[in-house]
Amino acid sequence: MKIEKTVDGTAAMLSLSGSLDAMTAEELGAAVSALGEVTDLVLDLQKLEYVSSAGLRQFALAQKRMAAKGGSFSLVRVPEFVKEVLAMTGLINHLEVLG
Repeated sequence: MKIEKTVDGTAAMLSLSGSLDAMTAEELGAAVSALGEVTDLVLDLQKLEYVSSAGLRQFALAQKRMAAKGGSFSLVRVPEFVKEVLAMTGLINHLEVLG
């Protein structure tokens, strides 16, 4: 998996490409942890090719981390297969999914 980071003050976007699975999920967790003062996080999933339950867990943890800071968390440019997985697991009801 590849993560491209853009930070603007307290807002950040992480663009993910490749596979977010048990082997790469910790990379995303580490990238979110390293954001420091960021309170508003967007994950761009347009180039994501696969997501496992370990990846979904990282989405939930990132949302929890931003909420604890009084910020926001959203997923954008979400591929249809990711929306389907989020719907099947019920996570779609707990995350802001935009497009």
